[in-house]
Formats: sequence, C-alpha cells, structure tokens
Amino acid sequence: MDDTSQIQPPPSFADLFRTRSGKLSTSIGEVVQRYELCEDLACHLTEQAQTLYHSGNSSEEQVLLGMHAGLAADGSVVSSAEASWIVQRMAELLEWRAPQLPAPISE
Repeated sequence: MDDTSQIQPPPSFADLFRTRSGKLSTSIGEVVQRYELCEDLACHLTEQAQTLYHSGNSSEEQVLLGMHAGLAADGSVVSSAEASWIVQRMAELLEWRAPQLPAPISE
C-alpha cells in the first residue's frame, strides 16, 4: 500500500476504505491506524470468545455473532464494516468457521 509504512494492512481490510473506483477514501495513515486497532481487537477478543465457547452455553457461531453484535452496536469505536472484518479475523485466528454476518450498514 505505502512504501514508507512498515505495517501493511491486508487487502481485505484496505478494501473497507476503497471507493467503487478502487481509490482509498481516506489517508493511508488512517487506514493503518484503523487496521492496528481492529487487529488488536480481534487478537484480544479471541481469548474471550474461547472462554465463552468453552463455558458450554454457545456454539462457535453464536459466540462470533454475539461478538459482532457488540462490536457493531451504536456507540462502538469501530464501524459496522470494521466489526465484520474483526469477526472474520477472529474466526481465522480461532480456526472456526466464519458465520454469515449481516451486511454492514453504510456509514
């Protein structure tokens, strides 16, 4: 994305900030900051997801859907598109099947 940044957000994340023509709708610096936040959240929440799952009250899918609902709620520090990306990333980190998530709300 940018040769001056050591952090390269994956295309799946950068695409959240692209217009239909493929151009970034915000600065690369902001994309990198948002990526760092979302990646940190995904990594941090995996332990909580495992705890919820192993408590026996929820399936993997229910845990991830619940996490998504919390992340996508009004007042969240992440957008609904970022919330979906975080849950997809959590599924990847946990080696769980990613659930079908609601379409992100345009913001």
